[in-house]
Amino acid sequence: MKRSIVLAVIIVSASLLAGVLGYRFTDGMPWIDALLNASMILGGMGPVGDLHNWESKLFASAYALYSCFLVITVITILMAPVMHRVLHKFHTERDQRDKNN
Repeated sequence: MKRSIVLAVIIVSASLLAGVLGYRFTDGMPWIDALLNASMILGGMGPVGDLHNWESKLFASAYALYSCFLVITVITILMAPVMHRVLHKFHTERDQRDKNN
């Protein structure tokens, strides 16, 4: 479970960094505004500031789509060990019943 949490944190941090750099260099936003916009889109809330050119609008569109898939990926990474334990428990109980019969 610890590995899954560490992997999820690394993926989210890298994605947040990519978003901050994207907003910073496509729209020229100050670092704090770029962080706010990237955080809000990554969190599913939507953009905060206005975008001033077509490059930044294309980046924001691609980043928003990427963020949707990222949420699904991170949830899957976090739930995989839990589901593995659940399925392992079901398998163990069946093995014990087969031995008793």
